[in-house]
Amino acid sequence: MTFRGSPRVLAVQNSEGSGIGRLLPWWEGMGLRVEVVSGAATPATSKGFDAVVLLGGGFLPDDDRRAPWLPTERELTRRAVAGGVPLLGICLGAQVLAAVAGGTVRGDHGRPERGSCPVSLRRAAGTDPLFAGLPRELRFIQNHRDQITELPPGAVRLADSEDCPVQAFRVGERAWGVQFHPEAGADRLDRWDEAALADAGLDLRALRAEAERAEPQSARHAKRLAANFADVVRRTAGESSGGVVDAHHDLLSDEPSSV
Repeated sequence: MTFRGSPRVLAVQNSEGSGIGRLLPWWEGMGLRVEVVSGAATPATSKGFDAVVLLGGGFLPDDDRRAPWLPTERELTRRAVAGGVPLLGICLGAQVLAAVAGGTVRGDHGRPERGSCPVSLRRAAGTDPLFAGLPRELRFIQNHRDQITELPPGAVRLADSEDCPVQAFRVGERAWGVQFHPEAGADRLDRWDEAALADAGLDLRALRAEAERAEPQSARHAKRLAANFADVVRRTAGESSGGVVDAHHDLLSDEPSSV
């Protein structure tokens, strides 16, 4: 039996400024169908979808007063993890995953990370499907002041940085959280508030220049991560249908064979 449809991905956008970015055209080019919904339209289950993506936002995962849809998003996350549905949480999304699974998230903790920042893969990432084919040292856009300070029981820590010990982790076999932003390129900084950054002692022009220098390699690595997640989604959809997903796309057709 062969599953002929394209796997469907539900992406939850928690704030206007934290969209799905370059992941949308990449995943569509990889044969996935992506539906982006606002936080207020978040369903409580992933029924009808083959994967879930939780995007970022400028609040904590239990800030129900500012984001009243968060209880539903947490329920969606809980059910996806319990059902083995592939899930990728980004920034706030990673913190939602951590909190739902029994971890701890603290606001205004540690040193904020802004702009293009280094991320180091840990040994466990060497056999992890999301990070297959990636080098140990990476750079991604970051923009956070909150951190996951304690991982859920049984979670696997996959990446860290000097300023943020939990940059990536996995819960179970198919749920990942990443504190960094693979969906964001250097152009994301064009929308940042120069005056607010200056008040924090940061130079937006310098942050932009650093991000632009890192962009070519950062984009390649982000696309590899996106392709790895798409592989998991297709494989899981194929298993649940009793066959394999019919894919006609070269996942990294415009990239070298290795990164």
